[in-house]
Amino acid sequence: MEEGFDKRARTRELANEFAERGDALGWFEELYKEAAGDNEKIPWADLEPNRFFRAFAEKSGLKGRGRKALVVGCGLGDDAIYLDDLGFDVTGFDISPTAIEWARKLHADRKIRFEVMDLFEPFRGWLGAFDLVLEVYTIQPLPIEMRERVMDSIAAFVAPGGELVVVTRGRRDDEEVVKVPWPVSREELSRFEVNGLTETYFEVMPDDTDDEPADRFVVVYRRHPEERELRS
Repeated sequence: MEEGFDKRARTRELANEFAERGDALGWFEELYKEAAGDNEKIPWADLEPNRFFRAFAEKSGLKGRGRKALVVGCGLGDDAIYLDDLGFDVTGFDISPTAIEWARKLHADRKIRFEVMDLFEPFRGWLGAFDLVLEVYTIQPLPIEMRERVMDSIAAFVAPGGELVVVTRGRRDDEEVVKVPWPVSREELSRFEVNGLTETYFEVMPDDTDDEPADRFVVVYRRHPEERELRS
């Protein structure tokens, strides 16, 4: 990555540019295209699983045992690889064709399915089809006025008895948000319960290593009926 390049500033610039055009989602593809194969230009592409999700998975003894998992906004597949290692049958999707092509090349030796898909135009066969749905940092970069629609769409993938795990930058319910990524409040997260999910786990994980520190919320929801246990 060239000296002096600020990937967070460039991400915000692109998001604002596309928002002004009335295109809230197009900047993801532009960001991946501009990166031109350099993952260090993508703020969330660490080529390793999200450390807050991994901490939760290790603490809870998360195991796949062949169950179906979906990674929302999978990017280059960092979290998809981790779920594959845990024994899940993994699918990941992203709205960016460049990201998906990149992920397929990076992980050509894996059986993970990487697909290009718009969250708001899901493949019909995916609705209610996954035992575990993982959402890491997909809600927070999208415009706040879209937040309920985003959560509704994510919740729709969870199978009966399945679980949704959300990892996001968190904020107090009365805290003002000023810039991308827009942190998510616990009150906003309650939208998942409107979609028939029940919160079963909530943890605040402090972050003091990021250049823009913010607590992370790690939240688990389950869809009734509880047909099977997800964790060991």
